[in-house]
Amino acid sequence: MAVKIRLSRFGRKKQPFYRIVVQDSQAPRDGKFLEIVGTYNPMVEPNEVTIQHDKVQRWLDLGAKPSTTVKSILAKNAAVETAAE
Repeated sequence: MAVKIRLSRFGRKKQPFYRIVVQDSQAPRDGKFLEIVGTYNPMVEPNEVTIQHDKVQRWLDLGAKPSTTVKSILAKNAAVETAAE
């Protein structure tokens, strides 16, 4: 089973809210997932992102591949945390 870290959409029409989930790569976008590792809200300025870094790192170590969008969210979030410290 190939595992991916990707976004799962929630919210109403024209008001998206996403969960960052660990999921089988062949499961549908909003289907069953293995674990929720964060959230992403693009409707506020600046975008609101919460990530449980320990869970993300554990899944990456186990071989999960992040989608391109999640990869960029993780990269931006890591840069913000490093600048804040």
